[in-house]
Amino acid sequence: MPAQLAYVIITPYSLLKSRTGGIIARLIARSGLELVGARMFAPSLELAQEHAALIGPGHSPEENRVQELIRQYVRRHLAPDPHTQRRRRVMVLLFQGEDATGRLRAVIGNVSAHQTRGDTIRGTYGDLITDENDVVQYFEPAVLYPPTPQEAERKLRLWARYSDTDGGVLENVISYGPGEVPERTLVLLKPDNFRFPSGRPGNMIDLFSRTGLFIVAIKVHRMSTAEAVEFYEPVRELLRTKFKEAVAARAKAALEKELGFGVPEAQARQLGELLGPLFGENQFESIVRFMSGRSPAECAPAARSQPGSEKCIALVYEGANAVSKIRDVLGPTDPTKAPPGSIRREFGSNIMVNAAHASDSVESARREMAIINLADNNFRRTIEECYGP
Repeated sequence: MPAQLAYVIITPYSLLKSRTGGIIARLIARSGLELVGARMFAPSLELAQEHAALIGPGHSPEENRVQELIRQYVRRHLAPDPHTQRRRRVMVLLFQGEDATGRLRAVIGNVSAHQTRGDTIRGTYGDLITDENDVVQYFEPAVLYPPTPQEAERKLRLWARYSDTDGGVLENVISYGPGEVPERTLVLLKPDNFRFPSGRPGNMIDLFSRTGLFIVAIKVHRMSTAEAVEFYEPVRELLRTKFKEAVAARAKAALEKELGFGVPEAQARQLGELLGPLFGENQFESIVRFMSGRSPAECAPAARSQPGSEKCIALVYEGANAVSKIRDVLGPTDPTKAPPGSIRREFGSNIMVNAAHASDSVESARREMAIINLADNNFRRTIEECYGP
């Protein structure tokens, strides 16, 4: 069976209640599908109404009832708030693989008033509450997904069409109190989280939710070699200077063992001055290779701007003191020095393979977001590559 493309829409309520990470963890780990795209949307009334119109009938009276509830939900809760006209946030994820719609259905489950178990996403995060007369009192589906490949294509073409006007880096979707000054910061979930399907990316997003910040942009990104060089350029000179003493000590010990005589400290320091920058440059090349799949030395100049082989997820968080809040949850660069409960302590391996990156200032966030170019619409390109323009 050929690979299919399918979507999952995380609803405004699920986003607001910080259920995003738990949902993503289950989707990736349990479906075995590849996450190939993601984009934040603030749907217009037109997009919500057109999506609702594309929701097909069910195969039984109970399914028809649920489908009608979903139509009403989309019209009411994905559209802008009728009182404030403020648009609501939704996250759209693209998954690809064999029988993508069927595998998502198995993980997400159905909505039922008789649901008693939390073995599916809707069983855990969704609700359908009825009264003694079987009249619906409350309905929350948690996520939306297509029941068939044909419906997936119709709806994905629709969301692709609105992806520039209604999607990208969202503006004016969060209401703040008097005196609150929001910041934006960038988080990168690094390539070590995508070696195989696991809950790691979602589990980290779940930990970041402790900050109370709001996700206003998301992108599945394959960093080019040129982007990785530009992104990490500020640490390049630091790497060239920080290892001089360590390299001097290692060179002194190696030479004394090999040659059988002592190396004076003055000469050892000279070795550090000579070899330290070379070692630092080697470390920089390793960082670029880790993030993009190719170091500058391994990449022909003409190919340096091409997307790399390694995948990461870029997220923009918004809110008061966003930079410091995210970095507190992330923990220090070295996972062995990170406090218990921090992301790098839980998921990091060493100074380079340390799970995630977060901007260290508002200015750095602006620079890094420009390099990653979160407004770039690779969401639409992924859909068009599958179905055609």
